[in-house]
Amino acid sequence: MCSITKEAVFDAISTVIDPEVGFNLVEMGLIYDAIIDENCNVHVVMTLSTQGCPLHQMITTWVKEAVERIEDVGEVEVEVVWEPAWNISMADDNVKQALGGM
Repeated sequence: MCSITKEAVFDAISTVIDPEVGFNLVEMGLIYDAIIDENCNVHVVMTLSTQGCPLHQMITTWVKEAVERIEDVGEVEVEVVWEPAWNISMADDNVKQALGGM
């Protein structure tokens, strides 16, 4: 039985900051899900603010590395999806205020 929680995965990912806007990926609403199996393998489903994001590869690597730091975690896979498409309404209120309807 795996003791890793979805909350722990989201907490780990919240250490990853989008360098373009200075907010973490969780508060931006870019992390859609974290699926944890009985062997503590983690599958993160996320998106990016734009499909042409120049930091696509770096950000997914940072997410993978952040989750890998969780104690007892198994394999970590990061899947980037484009549906549903991200928009500012998915972000936390503090992000919406700061970005003011970019």
